[in-house]
Amino acid sequence: MTNLEETTPLSPSALGRRRASTRRLLKFAVGVGALLFLAAGGTAWLALKGHTISTELGAASALVSALKDNVVDNDAPAAAENVSALKAHTKRAREAAADPLWTIAGELPWIGANFQATTIVATSADDVAQLGAAPLVSVFETLDIKSTRTEGEGIKLTPLVEAEPSLKAAAHAVRQSSNRLSSIDAEALIPQIASPLIEARDQLTTLRDGLDSAADIASILPAMMGEQAPRSYLLLIQNNAEARATGGIPGALAVLSVDRGKLSLGSQSSASAVGTFTPVVSVDAEQEGIYSVRLGKFMQDVNLTPDYPTAARTAQEMWERKTGNKVDGVLSIDPVALGYVLEAAGSVSVDPAIDVAIAGRLPTELTAKNVVRTLLSDVYLQIDEPELQDVYFAGVAKEVFEKLSAGAGDTEKVIASLTRGAGEHRVQLWSTNAGEQAVLAKYPLSGSVTGDSISPAQFGVYFNDGTGAKMDYHVKRTVQLIEECPANGYAAVKVRITSTNTAPKDAATSLPPYVTGGGAFGVPAGSVQTNVIAYGPVQSNVETAFVGGKKTGFASQRHGGRPVGVVTVRLAPGESSTVDFTFGKIVQHTEPKLSVTPTVQALKDVLLDTALTKCAPAS
Repeated sequence: MTNLEETTPLSPSALGRRRASTRRLLKFAVGVGALLFLAAGGTAWLALKGHTISTELGAASALVSALKDNVVDNDAPAAAENVSALKAHTKRAREAAADPLWTIAGELPWIGANFQATTIVATSADDVAQLGAAPLVSVFETLDIKSTRTEGEGIKLTPLVEAEPSLKAAAHAVRQSSNRLSSIDAEALIPQIASPLIEARDQLTTLRDGLDSAADIASILPAMMGEQAPRSYLLLIQNNAEARATGGIPGALAVLSVDRGKLSLGSQSSASAVGTFTPVVSVDAEQEGIYSVRLGKFMQDVNLTPDYPTAARTAQEMWERKTGNKVDGVLSIDPVALGYVLEAAGSVSVDPAIDVAIAGRLPTELTAKNVVRTLLSDVYLQIDEPELQDVYFAGVAKEVFEKLSAGAGDTEKVIASLTRGAGEHRVQLWSTNAGEQAVLAKYPLSGSVTGDSISPAQFGVYFNDGTGAKMDYHVKRTVQLIEECPANGYAAVKVRITSTNTAPKDAATSLPPYVTGGGAFGVPAGSVQTNVIAYGPVQSNVETAFVGGKKTGFASQRHGGRPVGVVTVRLAPGESSTVDFTFGKIVQHTEPKLSVTPTVQALKDVLLDTALTKCAPAS
C-alpha cells in the first residue's frame, strides 16, 4: 500500500505548521545541546568571555570621557590617539561577543536574552568607535572652529563643506546603533545587564542627537551663508517693550546680505513704513481665527501668532509686495540676544551720523550691560520721533552684524551666544528653500509651534500687547506648570501665569505718551493690557480659566491640533494678576515641556520649576 503522506501534497497552511514545528524542535535541540555543553564545562569559558567584554567596554567608556576632554581642549593629536585605543578595546569586546559558544548561549531559555543583549551592546560600541568616532576625529583634526572665521573676510565655509560627508556617515552609524539598543526589552534582562544597557542607550541617544544636529548644520549652513551664491534675508529686530507672541513688535527692519560667509546690512526700513496691506496677505484660517486678519494686514502684527514660520512667510510676502525685492528667508533677533553677542564679541560704536541725528541723547557705545536698557527704554525716554528710534535700532544691529562678519571676539563664545539666543527663541530663522526649512523645522531656531521640534507634551504661553505702546518693559512675569491629579486615566496640567506691572505709580505723567500709549487705545495711561495665550499638547482640551482666583470665560480655539485658550488682563501700576488655565484629557504620558514668549527678563526668572499636586493614593 502506498503511503498517503508521500503521495498527497500538503496544503500551504499544513506545510507552514510543519516548518514551524521543525524550527521549534531545532531550537529545543540547540537549547538542550547548549545546556549539556555548559554542564560539561562551558560555563567557565562563557565567564571568561563575559569578563573580557566587561573589561574592554569599561576601558572604552573611560576613553570616551577622555575624548570629550580632548575636544573641549581642542587637542586633536590626543583625540586621535584615544580614538585608536578606543577602537582596539571595542574590537576585542565585539570579537568576544561573537564567540560561537556565546552565540549558542543566546538561544538558551530564560537567560539567552542577556547574552543576545550583550552581543548587541558590544557590536554597537564597536560600530560607534569604528564608523562614528574615527570619522569625527578626522573632521576634528581638519576643521578647527576658530579657523572658520577670519578677520574682515567673514566665515570660511569650505572646511564645513568638506566635513559634511564624514559628519553624515558618523551620524548614520550612531543612529543605527542607537536604534538597535532601543529595540532591546531591558525589563526582560537581569539587572547586571539591564543597567549598563540603559546607560549606554541614554549616552547614544545624546550622541545621536548631537551628531544629527551637526550633520544638519553642515548640510544647509554653507548654502544659507552664500557659499554657492549670495543670499539675502529680511531682518526683523523684535522689540520686547511691546510684546508679540514671538518676542516683540518688529519695528526696525533691514536686509542682511551674505556672500561666501561675509555679512553686511543693507537697506533699512521700519514696520510703519511698510504700511497697510489691502488685500491682506493670506494666512491659514485657524490662525486668522485666533489672531484676526491683522496678521496679514500690518507688518507690526505678523507675529501676533507664536508660529514663527507663519510670521516670517507673511513678512517676506509683505516685503516683496512693498519693495519688489525677494529675500531668501527671514531672520529675527531681539535686544537681549544682541546683548549675548556683545558679551562674546565686544562692544560696538554707533555711526557718528546717527549720533548727530539723535543729538547725542543716547550712548555712542553699546555693551552687553547697557544695550537692553538703551534699546527698550532709554530710546523712548530720550527720542520722541519713532522714525529716529527705528534708525537707532537698525544702526545698532548693523554695527553688531558687521562686527560678527569681521571675526571679532572668541569664536566659540560667539557661537555659544547665538545658540543661547536660539534656545530661548530670541533668534529665529525661516528659509524660502523647502529643503532648508525642513531641516530648520527640527530645531527651536525655527520657532514652530507644531511639527518635529515640538515635544509630545508641549505647553506654550505667549503674550500680545493690547496697550498699543511700550509698557512691557515694565512688566515682570513668571510661568509655571502644575501637574494635577489624573482623572479617568488622563493627565491634567494647570498653566499658571503671574504678571506684575512694575511701572511707577505716576507712570501716566512720568513716562512719555509714546511709552504709555496715552490712552489712545482705551487703556488708561500707565496701565498695561495683555492678551495671554496658552497652548496645550495635541488632543488635549482647555477646560477652565481663572483670573485672580475667579473663574472666567475665555476664547477657546485650535491650532495644528493643539488647544488654545486666550484671556485679556489689564494691570494698573503696581498691580499683579495670576491667570490659571487647566488642560485636561491629556493622553501624552511624557514629561511636560514649556515654551514662553521671550521677554526683557532672563528666561530663568520667568520659567519656574514644574510643581506636583499631592494626590490621594489610588484605591
